[in-house]
Amino acid sequence: MKEGFVAGMNELGYTEETVEYVQYDAGGNISTLHTILNSVEGKGFDLLVTLVTSVTQAAVSKELSTPIVFISVTDPVEAGIMASLQNPDRNATGTCNVVPMEELFQLAKELTPDIRSVGILYDPSLPNSVITVNRAKEYLGKTGFVVAECTVTNSSEIQSATQTLVGITDAIYLPIDSTILSAIPQIIDIALQAKKPIYGSAPSMVTSGALASVSVSEWETGRQTAQLADKYLQGIPINQIPAHVVDSFVHTVNQETAKALGLSLSANLVKTVELVNTGRAK
Repeated sequence: MKEGFVAGMNELGYTEETVEYVQYDAGGNISTLHTILNSVEGKGFDLLVTLVTSVTQAAVSKELSTPIVFISVTDPVEAGIMASLQNPDRNATGTCNVVPMEELFQLAKELTPDIRSVGILYDPSLPNSVITVNRAKEYLGKTGFVVAECTVTNSSEIQSATQTLVGITDAIYLPIDSTILSAIPQIIDIALQAKKPIYGSAPSMVTSGALASVSVSEWETGRQTAQLADKYLQGIPINQIPAHVVDSFVHTVNQETAKALGLSLSANLVKTVELVNTGRAK
């Protein structure tokens, strides 16, 4: 997302000679995040760019004078970041990403037609995750899948939760979730050992070894966010820049993971997806 944003800014003429980026990383720690946000005010930044829902919520709650442009918030209205997509009323606008559940699980049916149950692993303290998981559960319930879920609050709980899910379900679905992302290699190793496919919500999960995802491109989401930042920097007030829903979906399949799971990819499927290899699957 960050790389796409910077690339988009470069395309718009904001080169290294004309703009300075100062990066802060909270490392998944909410206390560190609030310390960072408290330090941002008064430093003279023209713009604060936030990634994903929890960081954006925290930034908006500070009521900073620095305008905010966010990248990849699933539902900014439900998250309390703005009154409506057309009405950015809290000094923040940005891009929204919607995980296309129907397309994802249609791909799952093509790749693994025998799955009947899906396990979902997520951190319930993260709004982005809860919104996405609720949508997944609604779709899976309507289409006849049995759903099991395990929640975690930190990375130390992930091994046990993943082992539980691979023992009772045919496949695992992962939302975009910072707690989950921090332990993706561990989750994938456990699932591969159990010969269970993982379906993810981002291409980066697939490049890490998940079987497949259908999602918006993280890079493209960042790139399109740059266009909103440009509008503000060209003089349009934040409250006059509606949030933008990114709906250019990428179908990604990991060839090595498919081979490790004993799956064959049809010629038609190969033509319609982005294939990746990671070297992790054995």
